Amino acid sequence: MTSEVVIDVRQNEVSIALLEDKNLVEYQTEPRSASFAVGNIYIAKVRKLMAGLNASFVDVGYERDAFLHYLDLGLQFSSYEKYLKQVQSDRKKLYPFAKASHLPDLKKDGSVATTLKKDQEVLVQVVKEPISTKGPRLTCELSFAGRYLVLMPFYDKVSVSTKIRSSEERARLKQLIQSIKPKNVGVIVRTVAEGKRVAELDSELKILMKRWEDTIAKVQKTTTRPQLVYEEESRVVALLRDLFNPSYENIYVNDEQVFQEVREYVALIAPEKVGIVKHYTGNVPIFDNFNVTKQIKSGFGKIVNYKHGAYLIIEHTEAMHVVDVNSGNRTKAEKGQEGNALEVNLGAADELARQLRLRDMGGIIIVDFIDMNLAEDRQMLYERMCKNMQHDRARHNILPLSKFGLMQITRQRVRPAMDVNVDEDCPTCFGSGKIKSSFLFTDQLEGKIDQLVNKIGVKRFYLHVHPYVAAFINQGLVSLKRKWQLKYGLGVHIIPSQKMGFLQYEFYDDKKQFIDMKEEVETK
Repeated sequence: MTSEVVIDVRQNEVSIALLEDKNLVEYQTEPRSASFAVGNIYIAKVRKLMAGLNASFVDVGYERDAFLHYLDLGLQFSSYEKYLKQVQSDRKKLYPFAKASHLPDLKKDGSVATTLKKDQEVLVQVVKEPISTKGPRLTCELSFAGRYLVLMPFYDKVSVSTKIRSSEERARLKQLIQSIKPKNVGVIVRTVAEGKRVAELDSELKILMKRWEDTIAKVQKTTTRPQLVYEEESRVVALLRDLFNPSYENIYVNDEQVFQEVREYVALIAPEKVGIVKHYTGNVPIFDNFNVTKQIKSGFGKIVNYKHGAYLIIEHTEAMHVVDVNSGNRTKAEKGQEGNALEVNLGAADELARQLRLRDMGGIIIVDFIDMNLAEDRQMLYERMCKNMQHDRARHNILPLSKFGLMQITRQRVRPAMDVNVDEDCPTCFGSGKIKSSFLFTDQLEGKIDQLVNKIGVKRFYLHVHPYVAAFINQGLVSLKRKWQLKYGLGVHIIPSQKMGFLQYEFYDDKKQFIDMKEEVETK
């Protein structure tokens, strides 16, 4: 199986696509200014105590207060609290972390009302992004994740991933980390650390310790509350940190700065693979070039088609995701009704496993498969679903089919599910239902080009239009594009883009920065 990562960096957002055998299996997109990402650490104030929930609401600067349960304070909360007071007591000299005292563990059956008080300052980390009407979810058990290790201040234990099967390797890693880790910190050894040398692990441990020390230094110097004191790595690098696999063949990036970030990160964790990071400089949009746009359009939406006319209907409610499996207009009859039902259900299991990763669906998922009478067929379907989900990095649990033919799946949810709207609003009438004649569309474009060249002074630009419109502009020996170039200069470039609606257009300068040339009044 070949794996490739395609990163589309635009002015306002970054999108990342993971392709396996050219098929889109994971997709993430978020604004470049996104905040409250999982892993961010804040020094914040307790806003309200809720004794009935044994929890508190904390102000981290979000429109809704964040939720912090008593059990999420962590066993070492007393040690954190005392060290935080020592750090803030002297704004000039930082109290050394190595001298921090280790206090008794917090009681598991304690009460938030006796542990916290209103307006108390706490050091918290986001574990779940804001979802729907809920604010972020927090923890006081801070962790700093690297490629091979996870550093946890005050936890003074070394744990090794259970996915490392060899007892000798587990013992080696545990002994190795015990010998190099500083005082007052715990370390979790991740699966990918298997077989790594002490120099690699020691180098990363020092990097993680530096992040913790910088975080505390920022807490000491800042006085405003709430305040972001540690920001998770850029979304691109953070995703690569968890996703990166030595089997990757290519990582394509269309932005010079992000290309350098990714290249530096890969050079740090896998120097021999640095050559797979490539800067894409083509004029065709990067997602169009690698057939990602088409797969996004067909992979999202309420109805998802898969093989032989069968399809899934995916609905998202406040409480859960509901998936209905339909056989569609299948006419095969050789295997009989039971055989056809099994074939459709197995295909649905394959597609559903991809959809869970693609949309990052989390929480409770209920799947209504086509009814099957044979117990062995139902067991085969359950085993197929379990096998398909082995590639999923998110924690999940799958139950066998109930007597109603329903499969229940729970999947870890740390951020909102990807909900890409594949329906296209009319780009020319803005919902009014009235547009200028489509025959005048090229005249309208020429007017925009004239304004851009002669009034704004942009001599070199790229006009993105629907592929059909691009074909019309480029057709003939003396094409419309050639006429525009003769009239306005050779800086006029026409780019077909699958993202564009039929009469939609976008202008970009020679640095690929968006130029807003649209006026809503022009269509009325």
